[in-house]
Amino acid sequence: MSGNLPFGFGAPDGGQPPFDMSQLGAMLQQLGRLMQQGGTEGGISWDLARDGARQAISGQGDSSVSQAQRQAVVEAISLAQIWLDPATSFPASSADGMAWSRSEWLEGTFPAWQRIVGPIAEHVQTVMAAGEGEATPPEIAAILPEGLPPEAAAMIAPLMAMARQMGAAMFGMQVGQALAALSTEVVGAADVGVPLTTDARPVLVPRNVEQFGDGLGIPVDEVRLYLALRECAHQRLFAHVPWLPARLEGAIDGYARGIRVDPDRLGEAMRSIDPASLQDPARLPEALGSDMFALAESPEQQAALARLETVLALVEGWVSDVVSQASSATLPSSERMEEAVRRRRAAGGPAERTFASLVGLELRPRALREAEQLWRLLRQSRGINGRDALWGHPDLLPDAEDLRDPQGFLDRTSGEPLTGPEPDAP
Repeated sequence: MSGNLPFGFGAPDGGQPPFDMSQLGAMLQQLGRLMQQGGTEGGISWDLARDGARQAISGQGDSSVSQAQRQAVVEAISLAQIWLDPATSFPASSADGMAWSRSEWLEGTFPAWQRIVGPIAEHVQTVMAAGEGEATPPEIAAILPEGLPPEAAAMIAPLMAMARQMGAAMFGMQVGQALAALSTEVVGAADVGVPLTTDARPVLVPRNVEQFGDGLGIPVDEVRLYLALRECAHQRLFAHVPWLPARLEGAIDGYARGIRVDPDRLGEAMRSIDPASLQDPARLPEALGSDMFALAESPEQQAALARLETVLALVEGWVSDVVSQASSATLPSSERMEEAVRRRRAAGGPAERTFASLVGLELRPRALREAEQLWRLLRQSRGINGRDALWGHPDLLPDAEDLRDPQGFLDRTSGEPLTGPEPDAP
């Protein structure tokens, strides 16, 4: 490989600018300071992730939730729980609704992101680290040019030996960027389709709820109520299907185990870094870029992603059917709100962009409309209890093939016993 060296340094021969050792020294010093900021756990510097997200959220302006906003959210959630009672067999929890600012959303969901992103970070760190007896990780060695000056190689060697810690720091900064961006779009604690809290407490972010309603031409109180219905439905499902969170996190972990670093893309990202920017901590996220951990798809990842998309589609399809039943006769804007939410999910909502910015993982329920149809047919043929009973065990749930043929699934399982409550009359 010829041309520029990693991190933007010029090659010594071939008419290129001379190798600037002072730049390399400055870069190593800055990276050393970076790696000393906060502890590393599970392949990521969570202190850097949290601090970076806090600073970004604060920089965007994060006003506290007013008393009026808080009261409006509590009332919307209380009403939503009443409306949901006849639409699902899963009861509401005893936890009261809450209104969070963006910073409060970050703090309230941070432990969940540690569980979800942790396996991905660990596997990224593993593939970036050197194997036994090797001084340089293979993925890094592949992008170093031939004929590297001995003195430069001597200075780079310690950096390579610290590949795990460097990767953890960089990944932490990238996670912080992603969570800060996500905090500006999520409308609640269940908006991304995976459970981010453990107490089944419905949460709305008032500022983002109002932002979601901009341009829809729908009164903000109706927007708030509809989103409260979705939030409460998600929380009921996660609370009463104890195996579901583990199933979702297991699919993400399965994706992480298939991670492979693409040396060509990694090399391109590293060579594009401006050494001068590495001396300014404020410019580090921009300098490192989103391609720092560019990955190559593997068959294992593709299979895990297919499983994840199916479960996400089933969750979102069930929520849509429940909320539709709860709101269609009482909320004038329910159909318009339903379509707005569907467009947002189909086009790639905040969850997809967050994971895509981390390691290329997209959380998009591609079979959402098929899942909605399947749950609707189940409710019409077996009643609300019969529909909800399928969540009694993961083996009862439809798979990707069933989503493509909902009626076939109903015909094939019509005589199977249910593990949940007895079905309602059709």
